[in-house]
Amino acid sequence: MGKFVFKRIGQALVVLLLAYTLAFFLLSALPSDGVAARYADPALGLSQAEIEQIREQMGVDKPLFEQYFATLGGLFTGDLGYSVASGTPVVDLIAEAAPHTLALAAASIGLAIVVALATAYAATLPGTGALRSVVRSLPSFMVSLPGFWIAILLLQFFSFRLGWVNVVDPTSLEGLILPTLTLAVPMAAPLMQVLIRSIDEVRAQPFVQVVRARGASEARIFWRDVLRNSLLPAITMAGLLFGELVGGAVVTETVFGRAGLGSLTVNAVSSRDTPVLLGVVLIAATAYVVINLIVDLFYPVLDVRLRDAGNATGTATTAKEAAR
Repeated sequence: MGKFVFKRIGQALVVLLLAYTLAFFLLSALPSDGVAARYADPALGLSQAEIEQIREQMGVDKPLFEQYFATLGGLFTGDLGYSVASGTPVVDLIAEAAPHTLALAAASIGLAIVVALATAYAATLPGTGALRSVVRSLPSFMVSLPGFWIAILLLQFFSFRLGWVNVVDPTSLEGLILPTLTLAVPMAAPLMQVLIRSIDEVRAQPFVQVVRARGASEARIFWRDVLRNSLLPAITMAGLLFGELVGGAVVTETVFGRAGLGSLTVNAVSSRDTPVLLGVVLIAATAYVVINLIVDLFYPVLDVRLRDAGNATGTATTAKEAAR
């Protein structure tokens, strides 16, 4: 088990390095940099010599590989550089924005899990008839809804028409309600699909028939016997979805005017602020890798057959492939 843990941590570090490297060279391939976009405006009245001096101070006048290793060295010391647009340390900008996005991500994935569990229970409960068919069709419908459309619809209905949620200078709780619903709806859909399929497979196992023959209720069979054996693919899917939340937060936070990594990314893209974009990529990749590392390490807790280090790798990979 210990060998498996160290192997997964090593793989996670390699993924982070590759993600940062790829982002750096892709952003460097853009036709102009943030200094040119920010300071070459004739309205500022800066001469070419002054602009070159700023480029030298920012370090963007150096050869590309020298810039890469300089930023990589700063990465290991916790120095992500300074924003081209504001001159603020990138670490401070991310530290200010990340808690808002993490709160939104945690609330969204939590609500999506609750909805997925309740829906999977209704969709796999024997004897529910037409309700079962209707519930099983929900994931396909929910996953097809565009995030921006859900956000606009929620704003129009709950805020402008009913007035239940204030979106103009909202409280911390009010500012979290509608964005959470916006992200939870499309996130719950794949969780529901994976859970329903996995629960159907487990219900067909002989041990479920034995438990039912002993007189156990369907609710007890579901919550104590079936669900635990059906969770591995769903947990994998939840980890993947959590890692993708930063991408969803860009649209959601923009529509609702929330401060967070999404709005920080939008501002950085508009000003070609490469240090900030690299910092956001690093945080998003770190969240994705850490969540999936935790998911992999959590497999043996749910299934004792995976506690052997040799079996854990193969079975976890199989579960991830099934979830995808």
